[in-house]
Amino acid sequence: MSETPAITGTTQAMNHRQVLEALSGLILGMFVSMLASTVVSSSLPVIVHDLEGNQTDFTWVVTATLLTTAISTPIWGKLADLVNRKVLYQLAIVIFVLATAAAGFSQNPAMLISFRAVQGIGAGGLAALSQVIMADILSPRERGKYMGLFGAVMAVSTVGGPLLGGVITDAWGWRWNFYVALPVAILALIIVQKTLHLSPLARRKVHIDYTGIVLLAAASSLILIWVSIAGTATGFPWNSWQTYLMVGGAALATVLFVIIELRSSEPLIPLSMFRNLTFTLSVVASISTGLAMFGASVFLSQYMQLARGATPTQAGLMTIPMIAGLLLASVFIGMLISKYGHWKPYLILGGVLLIAGSYTLSTIHYDTNFVLVSLYMFLLGAGVGMTMQNLVLVVQNTCKPSELGVASSGVTFFRSLGGTVGVSVMGAALATKIVDLITDRQAELTKAIMSLGDKAQYWGQQLQSGTMPEVSTMPHALRILIEDIYAQGISHSFLIAVPFAVLSLLAILFIPNKPLTRMTNTERAHASEADLATVSVSEGMDVLTATGSIALPGGGADAPTRRSLRSENS
Repeated sequence: MSETPAITGTTQAMNHRQVLEALSGLILGMFVSMLASTVVSSSLPVIVHDLEGNQTDFTWVVTATLLTTAISTPIWGKLADLVNRKVLYQLAIVIFVLATAAAGFSQNPAMLISFRAVQGIGAGGLAALSQVIMADILSPRERGKYMGLFGAVMAVSTVGGPLLGGVITDAWGWRWNFYVALPVAILALIIVQKTLHLSPLARRKVHIDYTGIVLLAAASSLILIWVSIAGTATGFPWNSWQTYLMVGGAALATVLFVIIELRSSEPLIPLSMFRNLTFTLSVVASISTGLAMFGASVFLSQYMQLARGATPTQAGLMTIPMIAGLLLASVFIGMLISKYGHWKPYLILGGVLLIAGSYTLSTIHYDTNFVLVSLYMFLLGAGVGMTMQNLVLVVQNTCKPSELGVASSGVTFFRSLGGTVGVSVMGAALATKIVDLITDRQAELTKAIMSLGDKAQYWGQQLQSGTMPEVSTMPHALRILIEDIYAQGISHSFLIAVPFAVLSLLAILFIPNKPLTRMTNTERAHASEADLATVSVSEGMDVLTATGSIALPGGGADAPTRRSLRSENS
């Protein structure tokens, strides 16, 4: 039975209106995903403070979602090559939104982290499946401008989310942030049902690589837990039996995963794809893009509230420059790629901007001119906007139609994994730096606390508890010191992203500059089937001619020509 799925019922080109109708549900689903994620970003410091969590808890509230997103992305991608993609997309929306709503009832950091982990499973499906379904409908050449539309929706939700979350937190409390996406999600499900029409995949026996899933989850989880906890005041030393156990376990799980994938008939991540230079280099570049994107969204929110004393609403407004860079870059670069077909210069420029944005953000202090901070954020946002979607685009342009799901989700997986590891490393570095700075400046902190009179004992206990502080409510003398400490810690964390950004640029430079095809994935699949049929007929003619069952005009003179054509088709 053919392994090339029948994606749509026709290969006839869709006009602009038909494409927008088909994509409307996907766009709204992506908006739900982004809104539910970003609406809490500006209020996370307040949430962790109210739940009596510390810096490690803050990092894990974010990391839990990123981890399950990364692990589930290749699973969703594999399922997209096997079962109905529309149903999968709707299922992902349901999982994501129900988990998000449940997180609103959290009573402690552990409960919040657990629901955020489930939320990531749905987010992985939305991220992977939207890219796959787009490739069913649009050719890589046309996909650029529509990816720009997705980028615009992401930018609007990323701008509106923190603003809305800040307003909700200041007005009604942070728990309402988790419920705001529910009506939008219901609308998304209805629109997807009405507008997205995909023919069923070719029927074949489905095999899910459950062993691979378990090993991938084990390897990723162990290394992230180790990075987050090792070397912290509440964890264990770097050189300890816990370190050896976790790192050794992660290495063993990775080796076993590779062995299983090589032997599996339906591997979760087909390792043969790494023979494709475009795929391999795009994966490397995506790791840095994920680190920049997720790291910036997490730690810039902390910077605004803990290093500049902003409220959640103000923090949402202050991150607009980064989103503006992402919005402008994704929309306009997508349009230019579709119009002219050139993609590599924009990817290279995006890589340069990632380096510039990461490095300049590593120089910020609590009193840095906000115009400069805004410029630095804009550079980083533009770098992410130019690279994030287009790395998936160039991979889809070169992969086999039958491997579209795993190829697209593979890049998204490593981007999420890069973001997960990056946030964990940056969070661990921040937590360690904060403890060191507080120790070094203990005399100044004690003097500031003692100057507060009756409130000295209260603020002294607050700092000793290890709970994340609410800087905007602190007295001025103490607030300046805490802002300076957190600004130094956060800028130190951004420095970690710089070498990864350099690696991303190097990978982009060596990606083969292959022109974008004007064929959709469906048309490519049919073309592959037609080529296969041509080869089969040609081989049959060769056999009949060789056995004398049929005589061709001119004898066997055409045989070399047929073999030449067959070679070209291959």
